[in-house]
Amino acid sequence: MPSIDIAGDARRTLDIIKNGGVAIVPNDTGYACCGGSMDPLQKIYATKQRGGHKRNAMAADLETQRELQTLSPRAQAMVEALVVDHDLPLGVIGSFRPDHPLLRQLGDEAVRASSAVGTIGVLLNAGPFHKALTRLSREEVVPLFGSSANLTGTGTRFRVEDIQPELRAIADITIDYGLRRYHVYRRAGTLINFDTLQVIRMGACYELISGVLKRWFDVDLPEDPGVETLPSGHLNEFALQGVQ
Repeated sequence: MPSIDIAGDARRTLDIIKNGGVAIVPNDTGYACCGGSMDPLQKIYATKQRGGHKRNAMAADLETQRELQTLSPRAQAMVEALVVDHDLPLGVIGSFRPDHPLLRQLGDEAVRASSAVGTIGVLLNAGPFHKALTRLSREEVVPLFGSSANLTGTGTRFRVEDIQPELRAIADITIDYGLRRYHVYRRAGTLINFDTLQVIRMGACYELISGVLKRWFDVDLPEDPGVETLPSGHLNEFALQGVQ
């Protein structure tokens, strides 16, 4: 007998989001708060005490990412090598199609709150629940946007019981799958701008991502100075427009 009902939990979560609710969901790279329209995103934003420069991220599967983002063929090949060939979680920042059905459904105000300098961030390949939920999102045209389930500046949460009560209180549904896989990194997922090959955040699996890009694409990413030196993984001012 399975210990979790991924399909059923994804169905219940999408129904909540479709009806304007807030969900706390498990990704391999940590728990996230998400919604599908401006009202729940504003509620998350206010509760997290996020600064005005912060942006929401999108959760999507690879099929949606291919349709939504307008990366160069080489950059898209890098993304697919990382998430398909090497099965790594990845935050992909890049230029995008503003007329994509999921963004039209999200609405202009929420798109502005979820994009910066002509780019949008998409979380890919973040575990079985993420896969099930993002498939439903694509099939039913229900956008999934949000950010990590923590008060701003307090670090990613890898267990539901570690999420601050203020955030847990606004969730209409919480999917608790226990300790998340990449807790050993003590950071959220790695973020890379694939238009510029700029690393925005060094996070989960960064050393593996760096190795793939060096070996197969001859791309040199910066060396990670370590979590003690760079706790959040953010590297520069552009990261302030990211999705932490």
